[in-house]
Amino acid sequence: MPKQKTHKGIKKRFKLTASGKVKHRKAFRGHKLSHKSSKRRMQLRDDNVIVGTAAKKIAAALRPGA
Repeated sequence: MPKQKTHKGIKKRFKLTASGKVKHRKAFRGHKLSHKSSKRRMQLRDDNVIVGTAAKKIAAALRPGA
């Protein structure tokens, strides 16, 4: 039986915290930041935590076989 592989696309976009929560970078932070307000940029600064069934699916794709 071959080993299950980690989903590489998900691995690049999401990270598991020590407690098992799923973190990701917020959208709209890549470029064209000069026309966005300071308030908006500040709110986009922190990472987001995903909850619910989506988080379970992402965590499973990051830890295959576990």
